[in-house]
Amino acid sequence: MKEFPNPALTKDEALAALDTAAALVKQNLPMFTHVCQNHSSVNDIYPTCKNDQWTCGFWPGEIWLSYERTGDSAYRDAALVLVDSFMDRIVNKIEVDHHDMGFLYTPSCVAAYKLTGSETGKQAAILAADQLISRFQEKGQFIQAWGALGAADNYRYIIDCLLNVPLLYWATETTGDAKYADIAHRHVTTCLANSIRPDGSTYHTFFMDPVTGGPVRGATCQGYKDDSCWARGQAWGVYGTALSYRYTKRPEYLDAFRRVLAYYLERLPDDLVPYWDMTFISGDEEPRDSSSASIVACGLLEAAKYVDEAEAARYTKLAAQMLGSVVKYYAVTEGPIGVGLVRHGTYSKKSPYNTCTPEGVDECVSWGDYFYMEALTRFVRDWELYW
Repeated sequence: MKEFPNPALTKDEALAALDTAAALVKQNLPMFTHVCQNHSSVNDIYPTCKNDQWTCGFWPGEIWLSYERTGDSAYRDAALVLVDSFMDRIVNKIEVDHHDMGFLYTPSCVAAYKLTGSETGKQAAILAADQLISRFQEKGQFIQAWGALGAADNYRYIIDCLLNVPLLYWATETTGDAKYADIAHRHVTTCLANSIRPDGSTYHTFFMDPVTGGPVRGATCQGYKDDSCWARGQAWGVYGTALSYRYTKRPEYLDAFRRVLAYYLERLPDDLVPYWDMTFISGDEEPRDSSSASIVACGLLEAAKYVDEAEAARYTKLAAQMLGSVVKYYAVTEGPIGVGLVRHGTYSKKSPYNTCTPEGVDECVSWGDYFYMEALTRFVRDWELYW
């Protein structure tokens, strides 16, 4: 496994960074308690939005992490207000015809249930799990990402869903109904069979045949082009395979983790924060994606629980080095109300070869802020994860 000379974050430095992040979250509570935070900032300041985007669960996750760090009831009370909003969203089916139920309901409502025993959080998350499995396609054995169910032009999944399926494992643990975990495993099996290339890089999205259920082709929406490697997609692959191993202990999931991690490490620039697509390397004038570094750090710290002592030490050191760079060069330390926590994220960058809408380029992004706080929390203590 590739090694780096970069300095590793210390626990004292991580605690200080976590306290700074929690203070910024508290500063932003008046702005984002009765409305949600937009997916990405504009000049580092988040606009407000309705609870109708796939990213709305990350801000409550930051509030819960701040509550865990401080014990301050102001965080808990604000997060529970948002939980009510998430119950309303799932009951009334407001923009839930897609696969992102895990991103929405795990850091908001599962967290609420685990930390406070919130029955509203529990029931909302179970309803979200029901919504997620409603998108499972028997032909092809996958959870369809977007679009009308069964539509040929959208008969596909994306690698991001590796972070949605932990909601299903939680639902099985909570309800005793095995159907959720069974669908999660079948989706992950399909994903790992098709989405990882021989060199360990990943496709963002993968099309399946609606008639035969067989694999058709890999493509991208948000990466540079179909045969490149979108950095955040690779990061979802690193963290998602570690989480899937956590729940199943299937060795092929840990093998997949090692493969996608190895590719990710080989393509990193000197400060260990990738460009938005891993086709770009040091010296390219392209935006970074700081969120990917925090996501991968979470995956490393999760995987460290399941390997031998030497391998675990390497993973922990790598996570500390990545976080050290994010804290030193990317983290926000102060700013006006609405400011994000981590700069230089990339939501969606247009290229000559992709179909995405350009937005949130070189900005704070809500999942980047959340996973930054989660990675710091994981680093300083034995954390009971929300996922």
